Amino acid sequence: MTERTQAELERDLYRGLLELGEQDEATPFLEEALALVVRVAGARRGYLELGRGTREKLWLARGFDDDEIAHVRKELSTGIIARAIETAQVVSTASALDDPRFSAQGSVQAQQIRAVLCVPVGSPSLGVVYLQGRAEPGPFPERDQLLSTIFARHLARLADRLLADLGDRARRDHTAEQRARLAVEEVIGTSAALGRLFQGMLVAAPVEMSVLISGESGTGKTAVARALHRSSARRGGPFVELNCAALPGPLFESELFGAEKGAHSTADRRIDGKVHAAQGGTLFLDEIAEIPLESQGKLLTFLQSKSYYRLGKSTPESADVRIVAATNADLGERVASKRFREDLYYRLGALELHVPALSERREDIPAIADHIARLTGQTHGRELPLTHAAKLALSEAEWPGNVRQLENVVQRGWATASAAGAPAIEPRHLFGEASAAEAGSAASGLAYHDALRSFQTRFLREALDVTDWNVSEAARRLELSRSRLNELMRSLGLSRPGK
Repeated sequence: MTERTQAELERDLYRGLLELGEQDEATPFLEEALALVVRVAGARRGYLELGRGTREKLWLARGFDDDEIAHVRKELSTGIIARAIETAQVVSTASALDDPRFSAQGSVQAQQIRAVLCVPVGSPSLGVVYLQGRAEPGPFPERDQLLSTIFARHLARLADRLLADLGDRARRDHTAEQRARLAVEEVIGTSAALGRLFQGMLVAAPVEMSVLISGESGTGKTAVARALHRSSARRGGPFVELNCAALPGPLFESELFGAEKGAHSTADRRIDGKVHAAQGGTLFLDEIAEIPLESQGKLLTFLQSKSYYRLGKSTPESADVRIVAATNADLGERVASKRFREDLYYRLGALELHVPALSERREDIPAIADHIARLTGQTHGRELPLTHAAKLALSEAEWPGNVRQLENVVQRGWATASAAGAPAIEPRHLFGEASAAEAGSAASGLAYHDALRSFQTRFLREALDVTDWNVSEAARRLELSRSRLNELMRSLGLSRPGK
């Protein structure tokens, strides 16, 4: 210790622990506290996680890169950290590489892990404090174990409040400020990921530069493009869409720029292209990566000059349009493989917006599903709400097709519930009661979700059977809270046989 003595650092940590209960924003303090524990113990790296077995989780790392953090988080279910959590005992070793308890583990070998100190938070465990690596040889001394244990004990007393605060922040509307300045009514959600997208839209909306919208298929890139148009000075002009996929070169150019009569085999009259239709407004080019290579040069020329030639015409026409493009492809990779022009890529991507996948904003799923169900009911003259269990089931499912897939499932659930005369949409209306195999053939694209629900049902039923349907004991064994297990049981329709 060169800057401060060990005693001073320990004193500061104790003071900080006393102050933790007074903090309104706990995460910044925890970051400082973890950093201080790492320094006091002379560790090279530190990791803290709270919320094991709960929906809300808080984790912080110090000194790890992204790949190393992934290894540490894997250890929560297997390995050194799992042992500390299962036994509720401090685990310490001078060298995991040489310790027969851990030396055979792949992560230990891959990262050459030596000194480790792992302290569980709470009993039953709510989390863990994990320290790795020392400048000096040997295990972490008893003094450091005591200090880390005091830190973990204090965290355990405050864990419920810290996690409740985390849940409150997660439920906070991260989009409110931006929504007041943007026309984004049809983009549903309040997540931090959506707030970041809206922040980018605030930058892009008032300028005339081209915008490139990226994101996975089904995330709602068209809705974002429409919202960007409505938030711009061009809101009074037209919004015109052109899907660039599967249009061969001459047809794409005809669709985009128009054609004189006789310019090609299908031009039996003069054709006004999308550029002409979008005058004074926004032209949205969806699936921009699919433009034929031979047409990319003409699009680039148009973007640079804001003039174009109708096919079969030798005089140029001027254009007053803003270009917004979208893609679910990696344009950088396509540029590298010579399938997309680099100069066009940079011209289109003067401003780039990324639309997050549903996996990046799972907290928005219930609100999106409610919105879809409400619109579906209004369209068909009968509104059916989603039950809490249905929204929970939707939140637990994976959505590789993102909002588009979620929309299909909720609409189908509405139709199924309506046909059955049900007062609300339940999980069985969304996912069916058939086996995963039957569902795979009967419900296009939903085999994965049905398989997931089937596995969850079987897994929970086995745990409940082993404990004679003692929900508290089953929750303890599964490392879930009792309320969380009850929610899952309701969403999966699980009840004790004979009841």
